[in-house]
Amino acid sequence: MYTALIVLIVIVALLLGLVVLMQNSKGGGVSSTFSASSQIMGVRKTADFLEKATWTLAIFIVVLCFLSSLLANSGEKEVEQQGSKAAAAASSEMPFQAPTTGEE
Repeated sequence: MYTALIVLIVIVALLLGLVVLMQNSKGGGVSSTFSASSQIMGVRKTADFLEKATWTLAIFIVVLCFLSSLLANSGEKEVEQQGSKAAAAASSEMPFQAPTTGEE
C-alpha cells in the first residue's frame, strides 16, 4: 500500500509540473495560443481550468503525503512489535544453559 501511494505521489507531481508549465504568469501560455474565434473554451476559461487543476493537484499531493506518513509510522510500529514478540519467544524457548566441560 505504501509503495502504491509513493507511485501515485510521483505521478501527481509530474502532472502538476506539466500543468504549471502550461501556465504563463503574464497571460500567455496555452491559453494565449487558443485565440481563434471558433474555440470551445475561451482564454479565460482555459486559465481558470489550469488554475483549478493546479490547486487540485497540489491539495491531492499534500493529502497523499500525509497518508503515506501515517502508513510509514504504522509500519514501523508493526515491525517493532513483531521484533519484540520474536525476541520474547526466542528467550522463553531457549533458556540459558551453562556449557559443560565433559568432566563430571
